[in-house]
Amino acid sequence: MMSEVQVHTVARQMLEKHGFAAIAKVAEQAQACEGRGEADEAKEWRHIEAAMKIMRGPTQG
Repeated sequence: MMSEVQVHTVARQMLEKHGFAAIAKVAEQAQACEGRGEADEAKEWRHIEAAMKIMRGPTQG
């Protein structure tokens, strides 16, 4: 399992590289892991996704 620091580092790096589209990419990766029965890996991707959403801040709706 990744540490909290690692999760936030990966999340920040992905946002810098891909912008907010990275959130969708990470969600797709989590879904693919879940489909393959890789629950622990999917959980890490979901954790990264949550960190990205926090970094994004509130959205206007």
